[in-house]
Amino acid sequence: MTAAAARRAYRPELRPGVRFSPPLLRGPRTVRLIRHPATGAAFEVGEKEHFLIARLDGTRTLDDLAPLYAERFGRRVGEEHWNRLLGLLGTRGLLVGAPDPVVPAPEPEPPNSLWRGTRPMVRDADATTARLHRVLRPVLRPAVQLPLAAAVLALLVLLAWQAGPLVAAAGGLTGRPAALAGIALFLWFSITVHELAHGVAAQHYGGHVTEIGLKWRLPAALLYCTVDDYLFLPGLRAKLVIAGAGAYLNMALLLPFGVWWLLLPAGAAERPFVAGLLLLGTIQGLGNLVPLPPLDGYRMLGHALGTARLAPETRAYLALRRSGGAEAVAGYPPRARRLYAAYASGAVLLVLLAVTATAALLFLLLR
Repeated sequence: MTAAAARRAYRPELRPGVRFSPPLLRGPRTVRLIRHPATGAAFEVGEKEHFLIARLDGTRTLDDLAPLYAERFGRRVGEEHWNRLLGLLGTRGLLVGAPDPVVPAPEPEPPNSLWRGTRPMVRDADATTARLHRVLRPVLRPAVQLPLAAAVLALLVLLAWQAGPLVAAAGGLTGRPAALAGIALFLWFSITVHELAHGVAAQHYGGHVTEIGLKWRLPAALLYCTVDDYLFLPGLRAKLVIAGAGAYLNMALLLPFGVWWLLLPAGAAERPFVAGLLLLGTIQGLGNLVPLPPLDGYRMLGHALGTARLAPETRAYLALRRSGGAEAVAGYPPRARRLYAAYASGAVLLVLLAVTATAALLFLLLR
């Protein structure tokens, strides 16, 4: 058998455990991420390549797949394209029998200094969050979470209704350093459990946590939790819950203070403390849902829209429009043009609203 005939008779099989992301809009293209089951390395392919790769089950040759490809895309896959695709998959170690690829050493991180740096805090972050998940599993059931979500919504209604009295009472924090320190400590704790909430939510939906550590940019020092594979989890709900778990927990932690506020008499000495904690805690929790990078709301919006690198691709699209690259802009599908233009307008509006709201709140508090 000649080499050409052998290649046409070859029935490639994808390695077990290879995972695909859903289709993601990236610039003018729709791409998929493919993840190696052992090394965790991921790379992008187009929809045409994904169509072929997803059908490599060890029973089909090029002659079997070519008619399916032609029916889907209106042209037959060429033998040269087929050989390049198999070469890529073999080099990446994604075919049965192919060796694992050599994972390149990560680029060295800048050395830690007194002013900024990161440091892992646990040896096995995945096992740590798995233990937390086992402990917390009873409270993650719908019978608990549905009433809790309703209580968080009720708290938001209360905060909107009491916005004026809360701002007025929080103004009394001026000259009370002990109360301000207590609020700052609570907010730091809230940020810490915010990060762990992402990890526990990832465990709940089958994701994995690669690192838990401390990140400092003095004078701030915060915990971080890295989830590496939740883009490959099936379904949109899991991704949205994992991305939004931290903000949801932040708001849930404020529930006792909302009840405390309702029970406090009008002249109580604790009112400034409770009001300041509710206001700043709400800004912290809901602020994370703003769809601007690197906030959780930005990730949630990207998942909901099915996009990759939404902000950078928006900047690239606007740069093309400003430079007059009509042909390049015409290469974007209509949905991409509408989406990137809308996100650019929305991002500008959000920044203006954030600046205005911050200035208004400071004015009211100082007054």
